[in-house]
Amino acid sequence: MIEIFLKTVPFFALIGLGYWAGYTRFFSEEATAYLTKFVFYFALTAMLFRFSANLSLSDVWDANLVAGYLLGTLAVYLIATLVAYFRKLDVATAAVEAQCAAIGNVGFLGVPMLTLLMGAAAIGPIMMALAVDLIVFSSLIVILITGSRDGRLNFGIFRTVGLGLVKNPMIVSIVLGLAWSFSEWPIPAPANEFLAILGGAATPGALFAIGASLASKSAERIQVAAWLTICKLGLHPLFVAIGVLYIFPADPYFAAVIIAAAALPVAGNVYILAQHYGVAPHRVSAAILFSTIVSIVTVSGIIAWVSPV
Repeated sequence: MIEIFLKTVPFFALIGLGYWAGYTRFFSEEATAYLTKFVFYFALTAMLFRFSANLSLSDVWDANLVAGYLLGTLAVYLIATLVAYFRKLDVATAAVEAQCAAIGNVGFLGVPMLTLLMGAAAIGPIMMALAVDLIVFSSLIVILITGSRDGRLNFGIFRTVGLGLVKNPMIVSIVLGLAWSFSEWPIPAPANEFLAILGGAATPGALFAIGASLASKSAERIQVAAWLTICKLGLHPLFVAIGVLYIFPADPYFAAVIIAAAALPVAGNVYILAQHYGVAPHRVSAAILFSTIVSIVTVSGIIAWVSPV
C-alpha cells in the first residue's frame, strides 16, 4: 500500500497545488471555470477520443462488468435514498444526496490517474464506468428533480436528458472514437500527434482544476458530508466489488479497475447539477471537499486491495 500511496502522491499534490492557487486567489474562480472548460471540452475529449479510437467495442463492453457495476452503484444509490427518506428530505434533495453517494470523479480524476497507476488497458473499464454514470445516473437525477417539481413525468424531461447526453463532450468523444475504431482506419500521424499533445494536458489540467475548484467549496453540514463520504469511499467500492466478483463475476483485472473507479471521491459535476437546479449545493460542496481529502488515503488502500485480484 505504501508503494501505491507514493505513486498517488503526485496526483494529489497537483490537486493540492490547484487548491493553493484557488485559496490564495492567485487563480480566481473565473480562471478556474475557464480551465475546467478547456479540460472538459478540449484536453479530456482529445484523450478519450484517442484512447477509444484504439479500442474495440469488446474492450469497453463487458456484460458482467456493466451488470456488476450498475448493481453495486444502484445499491448505494438506494441506501442513500432510503436514509434521506427516513430523514424526511424531499425527493430532489434525496436525489442529490444519492448522486453524491454513488457517482465518483471518474472523468477528471479516474481517467488520468487509474490509467497511469493500473496500466493503459484500464481505460476500457474506466470509460464503461464513465458511460454508465453519465447515461444512467446523471439522467436519473434530472428526471427525479424535474419530475418532483412538476409533480409528474412529461416528454420534456426526456428531451432535456437526451439533449444533455448528446451535448456531453465525454460521451460524444467516446462514441466517435469507438466509431473510428470500428472503421479500422488508422488515425493520420499528424492528427494522432495533435490528439496526443492536447490530451496530454488533460492530466495536469484536470487535477489542478479539481484543486482550484475545491478552494471555493464550503465545509457546511459536516455530518451529512461525512455520511456521504462513507457511502462514496466505503460502501460504493464494497458493493461494486460484490457485484463484479461474486454476483456477476468479471475478468479479475477489469474487476479490479472498476472497483478502484468506484473508490474515487464525489464527482464535481454533481455540484454543477445541484447549483443549476438550486438543490442543496452546500452539502454537495462539503461532500466533494471531504471525500477528496479522505480519498488521498482510501484510494491507495483500495488499489492495493484489488491489485492482487
